[in-house]
Amino acid sequence: MNCRGLAALILGATLGLTLASAQAGPCTQEIAQFEAAVRASKSTPGAGPGAPQSIGAQLEHQPTPQSVKEAEARAQTGFEAVLARAKALDAEGNRDACMKALSDAKLIYFQ
Repeated sequence: MNCRGLAALILGATLGLTLASAQAGPCTQEIAQFEAAVRASKSTPGAGPGAPQSIGAQLEHQPTPQSVKEAEARAQTGFEAVLARAKALDAEGNRDACMKALSDAKLIYFQ
């Protein structure tokens, strides 16, 4: 390989690394670690998003299979929304708000 080819290769690699790191937000790594923990916990019984106990449960009403499915779906949707908010704030470069949203997602997800 001649000097020009080697220089072009080095320049291309350097630009590629610079662009990759420029796309990472201030809490990208923390989000990735949390998502890896969520994936790893999928087989753990009881792991997943949760929500506060309903008034009906506090009044000792028995849940129906349908009400359990609906509650699980609402919890999953809420969890996904909070995690999406963390990713959006990360993309904006807003570290404090991103870390707060990520903390909220961790509170929602039981491992």
